[in-house]
Amino acid sequence: MTQGRTRYAEAMALYQQGRLSAHELERYRIASARNDAPPPAAQSPETGIRTLIDEADIYLSTLPGPGVAEVRARLNHWRRGPVTTSQSANPVLQTHLPAALTQLHPAQPALAEAIANAARHLDWTTYDAYDAAIGPDFPHNHCYASLIGDGATIPAQDFDFGLFLIAPHMLYRDHHHAAPELYAPLTGPHGWRFAPNRPLIVKQAHQPVWNDPHQPHLTKVGSIPFLAFFARTRDIQSRAQVLQATDWPELEALHLG
Repeated sequence: MTQGRTRYAEAMALYQQGRLSAHELERYRIASARNDAPPPAAQSPETGIRTLIDEADIYLSTLPGPGVAEVRARLNHWRRGPVTTSQSANPVLQTHLPAALTQLHPAQPALAEAIANAARHLDWTTYDAYDAAIGPDFPHNHCYASLIGDGATIPAQDFDFGLFLIAPHMLYRDHHHAAPELYAPLTGPHGWRFAPNRPLIVKQAHQPVWNDPHQPHLTKVGSIPFLAFFARTRDIQSRAQVLQATDWPELEALHLG
């Protein structure tokens, strides 16, 4: 067995133990054919999570638009709190994070590496703020992890900041909530709109979206998984409400890109 294949086998063992992300495992698989896979880097879970928050703040500092300064101020107020790690597995994460990070890596290599290193130590769950009106497929094709917030990896009050992942071609139907919200999409293009039955607006990666309180919004994921930072800056316990629209069947069947 070549050195690259040996290291890939070692990486597979680490992946099965939950100590290596799917993205990192894929890098070892590709590199094994060239016989140049590096040994796994040793990093504590807390260091990995704090590094991700550092990279997130650097990334947000490059974005224009409303809400970014407020999110960064709240992030920096709470970021030094104690870290709680998790080993929970999530099939959406394992299936779709590698493709999202592959698109992100050329433009933001440090951020992509930080997400890959920290992802396996975060608590990834499905969003439970909606009833069946959110759609038949969305509930089983997304996950999120709160980095800073109430009950999150780092505790905070009335603030929520983390990562959101949605499978390709999913429709996140029209909805609204009292919490003001920032999305910082790391992949794209994806479709957006800000009132039911309006045409989609296609936005590329790294074009932030700020939703004022009760601003209707919808996301239609393109061919690349939707990966974004999200932040809610107050009223985070308020429940979201789905807004009815007549064109959901067409949008759910639509393939962007």
